[in-house]
Amino acid sequence: MSNKNYHLHDKVEMKKPHACQTNRWEVIRLGMDIRIRCEHCDHIVTMKRRDFENRLRRVVEFHNNEE
Repeated sequence: MSNKNYHLHDKVEMKKPHACQTNRWEVIRLGMDIRIRCEHCDHIVTMKRRDFENRLRRVVEFHNNEE
């Protein structure tokens, strides 16, 4: 994976789909563990950063940090 530029509230696409048949997630926590939320059913998954980076396909949408 060459592009590891993901930040809080970015929309990402994972390699395998969730049980609800979508593979689009929102990053809701960053740290040693990454927490992501399914865009379709709002299921939350926490995984190790290494596992997240291995399962990440691409960043679909970057969050605009200007508030």
